Formats: sequence, structure tokens, C-alpha cells
Amino acid sequence: MVWHILYSPTRQMPGLLCVTCTDMAVLAGNNGETCYSKYGAMALKSRACHEMALRIVLHSLDLHANCYQRYVVPLLSISADFYVRVFVRIFTGQAKVKSSASKQALVYQCVGCGAFYLQRLGKASGDPGGRIKFSAACGPPVTPECEHCGQRHQLGGPMWADPIHDLDFVGRVLDAVTTNPGRFHTSKRIQGVLSVVTEELPDVPLYYTLDHLSSTIRCNTPSLLQLRSALLHAGFRVSLSHACKNAVKTDAPPLALWDIMRCWEKECPVKRERLSESSPAFRILAVEPRLKANFNIRKDANPSSRQQGLKRFQANPEANWGPRPRARPGCKAARKDPEERRKLLQNKRKEPAEDPAQRAARLKTFPCKRFKEGTCQRGDQCCYSHSPAAPVASVDTPCTDCPETTRISPGPEAAGGGTAGPGVD
Repeated sequence: MVWHILYSPTRQMPGLLCVTCTDMAVLAGNNGETCYSKYGAMALKSRACHEMALRIVLHSLDLHANCYQRYVVPLLSISADFYVRVFVRIFTGQAKVKSSASKQALVYQCVGCGAFYLQRLGKASGDPGGRIKFSAACGPPVTPECEHCGQRHQLGGPMWADPIHDLDFVGRVLDAVTTNPGRFHTSKRIQGVLSVVTEELPDVPLYYTLDHLSSTIRCNTPSLLQLRSALLHAGFRVSLSHACKNAVKTDAPPLALWDIMRCWEKECPVKRERLSESSPAFRILAVEPRLKANFNIRKDANPSSRQQGLKRFQANPEANWGPRPRARPGCKAARKDPEERRKLLQNKRKEPAEDPAQRAARLKTFPCKRFKEGTCQRGDQCCYSHSPAAPVASVDTPCTDCPETTRISPGPEAAGGGTAGPGVD
């Protein structure tokens, strides 16, 4: 984690705190216990792990600020490449600190279909006198088993559940970059990412992905415009996310979202006989949709950033680009160039591929079961052996063909682990 604090010369304008976290493996759910020890939250492995990483970092910042009667206000939260970066302002105010609990939430995520639900830690409500009353929230929002697929739920968080961007601040930054594009070498990328940020739904935490929705019910994947149009026709809001290319951020409940996918499956039917009765796909498709989805393309389904052809999602500049392993002195692979080192470590845990000739010779050692039954018609072309199995003589019965040969019990040398063993006179 890297901290950058920019102080303001006046007290009216608080300083800007910039935090960069590069341990994305921890924040993305690979090590939940490590994430809890560092950030005070459990991360879940999901398709929305990048946005959840941003919200976990904001939760950690706000939690530590509350200890000193301060609270954070997010200005911009970005997930780029292999790190996350948040820009926040820190204010002092004991009354505002009391509302921090209502800004945090736990996440209930189904392990089968991936449907998620948020449970706020606190509740803020207004009384008749105009004051705000804070109390504990009621829950949980889910049953012990998922209502869609019958699987169990995982519990993650707490995380920041309020908006992670200040759209007014983002708009001013975007105008400054657009006015003077030659100031930065990556101005096109900044314009594309900030344009997607301005199009995100601010009050909808996390998102689904298009490929995950279709793979859950084992059907063909609809186009992004078709799914967005179906949600808009149903009266829900939908947007993209800068953290994922195939993200579907919507305020539609999981029940409506799966109804739309059930309607799509009727246009592209799935072979039900191949589905297991205990699989999420079988249980989801066994229910008739209550919502009639309309997949006709709408004009407002295509976001303006896509229509303008902005550089919204950064592509890798070269092959195998990404975080490199740390340098280890004395390692044999450290003295090689990166390409040779990559080949050396590739598939190191997998067994080498078997040679076809070795495989054919190995299969010939097994007798053919169909040949024993008398139904194998392949003859010498069969990969298994057609020779009758030789009878195995018992070790306790002496060989009758060789009367001179007698069985001799092991001597004391063999029993004691010596080199001498049973012999033949």
C-alpha cells in the first residue's frame, strides 16, 4: 500500500489523500484471512472482485479515520491494470462519524449462481423532529439456501456501500484533460476511463458479468446491447463498470435478472438432459419466468463512451505482460532471460505428455475384455492384447515339469536385509 497526502494551505479545503494498493491477489479474494488482517474485511472470489477491492480499501480508510473522529469522502476510485487507487478527502466531524456504520455493508454471495445481496451494518432514519437517528440494521436479507439454485451463501465484507466517485469532481477532471490533451501522455486513456466512470450507476454496488450469467445456465451468450436493452425495457437502470469490460451494473434484483436469462434460454434452448438435477442451471431453468423480456435493441442501451470510440479499457502492451515474480538471488532461473525462465517454470507441476509408442506398448500389456467374451472383431488392430493369459504357478506348489527344482525358503541373510536371497539348487 502506498500513501500520498497532499495538504491544502487553507483549513476550508482539506487535503487530498491518494492511496494505491498493489496486492490485488489479497484484495481479490485469494487469501481472505490475509485481507482481513490487512484491511479488516473478508474478500470474496467473484467476478466483481475488482470493485469489491476498491470498496474494501475505502472501508479500511474510513474505519481508521473514525478512530480519530474523522470520516472520508471518496472523490475517485479506480481499478486499473493490476492495482487499485483511491482519491479521498478526510473531514473532521463527530456527528458525521456516527453515520459511518450505515455506509458499510456485508455481502451475501451464492456459491452456485453468483447472486449477491447487501446487508448494511447500520440504519439511519429521520425522526419527526428533523433529526437523524442511527440504529442497528435488521437482517439477514437471504434465506439459508439460495432461492434461485438452492446453494449456500458466502459472507464477505464489510465494505464501503456508498458511492465511490464524486461525479462533480470527475467531471471537472475530465474537462481539464479534454481541454489540454497534450499535457499527459495517457490523455486518451484518462478520457476513456473517466467517461465510463461518469456513466456508472453511483448507488449500485458491485455488478454481474455477461459471461458468468450465460455460463451459469449453460446457454449461448447474448450481446451486451441485447441484455442492456432487456433490462431497460423491463424498467430497470443499467450501466457499465470501468473495472470490468463485460460488467452489467444494474438495480434489477437477481430474480428479474434470472427471468431475463430464462427468456433468453428459450430463444437458444439448452439440452436439459445434459444438466445434473443438482446443478444451478437445472434449478434455475426449472422455474418459468414471470417477466417477459424484450431483447430489441434500444438506442439508449449503447453508452456514449462506446459510440465515441473512446479508449475505455486498456489492452496489454505486449504478450505475457503483467506483474513479474520477485527476484531471488542464487536461483537457477534467475540467471536466465525472462523467456527461458518462463519456459522452465511452465507446467512444472504437470506430468510430461506420454509418447504414443509408449502408450501403445503399455496398452498391449492389458488383456482385451471383448476378446475374452468373443465379441472383439478388430484382431491385430486392437490396442489391447489378444494373447491368452498364461497360468500363474502358486509359490507353495512345486513345479511338476522340473522335478529337480525345489522351493527353498529364505535364509537368515534375506530375512535380515542382506544381499543374499532365496536360491535354486
